[in-house]
Amino acid sequence: MVIFVLLLSGIGIRAYRDMSRPGAWDYSRETFVAPSMKSTVIASVDLDGSGRGRRALAISGEIGRASAIWFYDQIKQALLSPGDVILLSSNGGDLDQGTIMGEVIRLRGLATAVGTADASGKVYAASCASACVLVYAGGKTRYGVFGSLLGVHRFTVEGPLKDPVAEGQRTQGQLLGYMTKMGDSSRIVELMSQTSDIRWLNPRDALAMNLITTPIERR
Repeated sequence: MVIFVLLLSGIGIRAYRDMSRPGAWDYSRETFVAPSMKSTVIASVDLDGSGRGRRALAISGEIGRASAIWFYDQIKQALLSPGDVILLSSNGGDLDQGTIMGEVIRLRGLATAVGTADASGKVYAASCASACVLVYAGGKTRYGVFGSLLGVHRFTVEGPLKDPVAEGQRTQGQLLGYMTKMGDSSRIVELMSQTSDIRWLNPRDALAMNLITTPIERR
């Protein structure tokens, strides 16, 4: 936990010290003015039909340059326990922040699902693409809500690059290491590398690649 906090702090310090860096102003705006994501706490959702509701935190919006720190705070304030659920609805955003958010979820022993929920806890289908899939992958249990979509694509690195090929290989290695650590098939990273456009995964394929661990049928 101490290492994780230092990691988050390090990201903030680097961005704050050099405001000329790309995205530094975005980091400050998200940290001190307006987060790019929104969250809602739901007292109880029943995802698997067991009748045993779990507390949930629903998050939506773009994964920005300070979303990991924001997310960490939201989890603490929501008083989530291992087995509780993170509901996701996002078109993605920052790759590094997405992986850190996934690490937070795994560290806390939380489950993930793509969807939204109303105040009564009823879950509705939603979509999760790009870096959002990395957040979803952090779930110890990853529910596949009927009708929800998972989309992947090739990640790009912003700013001038001294060696674009080497940077691309580094990003691929980072993704492969992360997804493997989370228990997913390397096939997912292969699919990411094949297109710059969003590729929506067939639920059966997502299950076969172990991205979805617990499919939920229509009820």
